[in-house]
Amino acid sequence: METQDEKSERERSVPPIVAIDGTAIKRIREAKKLTQLYVASVVGVTTDTISRWENNRYPTIKRDNAEKVATALEVSLEEILKPEPVSEPEPEPEAVPVLLSPRKQRLAPLVLAVGLGTLLVALIVGAVLSRRGAAELVATRVLPPFGAPGQLVPVQVKVDRRDGEKSGFIVKERIPAGWRFVASNPPVAGEAGEREVKWLIPPGGTGPVTISYTLTAPRTLLLGSQADFGGEVILSHGKATRRGIIGGPARIVVNGRHWADTNGDGRIDDNEIMPAYYLCEEMRGLGLDWKTIETIWSGAGYTWNDKLKVFEVVK
Repeated sequence: METQDEKSERERSVPPIVAIDGTAIKRIREAKKLTQLYVASVVGVTTDTISRWENNRYPTIKRDNAEKVATALEVSLEEILKPEPVSEPEPEPEAVPVLLSPRKQRLAPLVLAVGLGTLLVALIVGAVLSRRGAAELVATRVLPPFGAPGQLVPVQVKVDRRDGEKSGFIVKERIPAGWRFVASNPPVAGEAGEREVKWLIPPGGTGPVTISYTLTAPRTLLLGSQADFGGEVILSHGKATRRGIIGGPARIVVNGRHWADTNGDGRIDDNEIMPAYYLCEEMRGLGLDWKTIETIWSGAGYTWNDKLKVFEVVK
């Protein structure tokens, strides 16, 4: 039986920080039809954090957080950790003597000094150009995979600001033709257009910003059709303006499935109900119908009545 001293020694030997494999986390999560919101709720962090982990923006995290991620994905911790690289030391090349003439030997220190100075200038210029060209905002769209004619769908744009960045910025979303803008938080700048919606985020804040909005699909849409989104984020520094494309999903399949039914199997199961609940709470006041979602979850599933344009619960 393990003594207390042995247990303490073992716990001290376990590294508190581990290197995670974000690509593996994303692959396992998508294979299991789990959302980032579900994993975030299990771990106790935001969906932005899960997204950054999956994109390998934070290659190392606390071990207890990694264990919670593994629990959410129902896999062992080792399956989401990066394997330790095993490499053999390269043999050192044999030194080859270089014979210089007396004149070249006298000039060698000067040539070396000039070369080092040129290299230093190049490194400084490269660092400045790299910083000028660095992306200061990363915008990602969160979009349900499915929708239904005449029904409401939620959309979010999550903008991750660079640490210390306090400048204001503009977000533009191009919505599908015929879709009707309903509401958003924060409110839109001016009036929402038929194809474009804009938000003006004032300067002064730091950290991530989430823009939530809802749309209604046209009742005349045919099942099997698709709706495409597009957008950009614009950041201005004095006379300089930088534009970036909003990443993430950009298409909804109109197939008579509820937006909360993320795997499209005709039911809202236990893995889907909690993410839907959190999203409805986060987007409270934007028209999402939690009662219908809860009713579908309580039943055996649902079907789509294309004539009446409604979801019908299967008891």
